[in-house]
Amino acid sequence: MPTFERTTRILAPARRVYLWHMEPGTLDRLIPPWESVAVQEAPAELCDGARVVLLIRVGPLRLKWVAEHRAVIDRGPDGGEFTDDQISGPFRLWSHRHVVRAVGPNACVLEDRVEYELPIGRVGQWLGGWLVRRKLARMFAFRHAVTKKMTEEPGATNAGAGTAGSRGVGGGGVSP
Repeated sequence: MPTFERTTRILAPARRVYLWHMEPGTLDRLIPPWESVAVQEAPAELCDGARVVLLIRVGPLRLKWVAEHRAVIDRGPDGGEFTDDQISGPFRLWSHRHVVRAVGPNACVLEDRVEYELPIGRVGQWLGGWLVRRKLARMFAFRHAVTKKMTEEPGATNAGAGTAGSRGVGGGGVSP
């Protein structure tokens, strides 16, 4: 099964970075401006069983992508983690693990690990695997840059993140 991983060191307490991911509006900020993605439904609270519904455009097609959160673990000052699994959407399988791990009192590591399978098995991987890998690399570079910027700046918040037309940082058409 194909796997994508990205790790970034952030000069902010793990608690701050983890809680930033829990704030309403964060997903909107993590969608890159070049992707045609809209958050149709987002939970008021990120917890086990909470669902996110995205509307994505893939070429001429409009698709609904539903993901459910599980294994939400708050580790206090040491950070935390959660997984979102595709319930329905463009992939045969999609499981995205987010981990924030403290590496000191004012520094942490953000780790994203995505396991995925494209539709139509090996043929799908052969035809589209290169494109998905490229999109994931670009999207997560954006997401990590936004997370780093928003959490390393003291007092940064998500105020206004969910307002119409606002876009912030990288999610993209391939990942909730």
